[in-house]
Amino acid sequence: MTNVSDAPRPDPVPEPPAEPVLRVSNITAGYGRSTVLRDVSLDVPPGRIVALLGPNGAGKTTLLRTVAGLLRPAAGAVRLDGAEVTKSAPHQRAKAGLCLIPEGRGIFRNLTVRENLRMQVPPGGKGAAKDGLEQVLSTFPVLRDRLGQTAGTMSGGQQQLLALARCYLTRPRVVLLDEVSMGLAPKVVDEIFAAIATLASGGTALVLVEQYVNRALELASRAILLDRGTIAYDGLTRDLDEAAVLRGYLGVDVNAPRPPPTAPAGQAAGVGSGASVGHPPAP
Repeated sequence: MTNVSDAPRPDPVPEPPAEPVLRVSNITAGYGRSTVLRDVSLDVPPGRIVALLGPNGAGKTTLLRTVAGLLRPAAGAVRLDGAEVTKSAPHQRAKAGLCLIPEGRGIFRNLTVRENLRMQVPPGGKGAAKDGLEQVLSTFPVLRDRLGQTAGTMSGGQQQLLALARCYLTRPRVVLLDEVSMGLAPKVVDEIFAAIATLASGGTALVLVEQYVNRALELASRAILLDRGTIAYDGLTRDLDEAAVLRGYLGVDVNAPRPPPTAPAGQAAGVGSGASVGHPPAP
């Protein structure tokens, strides 16, 4: 008799790839008569992070604004969970599970931290608001001691943490992050990247526009490079030649001599792309 343990075992059947939560198909968009994006597509499955990279003017923010509904495309489609939202208003997309954290914080500076958090709770979401608020204060404990403080009087890093709190209070399916680490101290950047990883581990799909390219590529499973409004690369981050990205698309040569002390740390002198290598400079 053949033992069960000795019997040949069939090869495991691979699981089918997850359907994308966000699907952007052949988007062409711009401002007035100026076309910025040309035939741009991307898919983001649940729980995955896509790094959207490219020099200034490549169209990164324009793409995020188009996906969020702040800009109507001339051609193409945007789908959330399979439903087309190309013509939907921004608030309708937010209700469907889309969250944009824009460059420049995106908070109510004249309101207190507590009032900002209340404003971020969606209508009818009071039942989950208490749990969401506790998660926010546990994730960003610095906000707990500042609930009564006017948001605009906090540091830039604390304001950015407050902006990210929306991701926990609205429970979005997709989060679009536009340069969330810009100008922040290393400790705050670490907190932000840890929060992004936590969101992805909980099943949230994220599109990350980030100036610190190395950190973005460490966090993301997929990268898309935009060059003058078109896709120059779309693939796994592990297959990406990071030095070529920094040199060819972002204007940073990782092998170049370090800049003089008067230049921003992590950037080559004369570079105007905003891309940096590694960790942010100390304040």
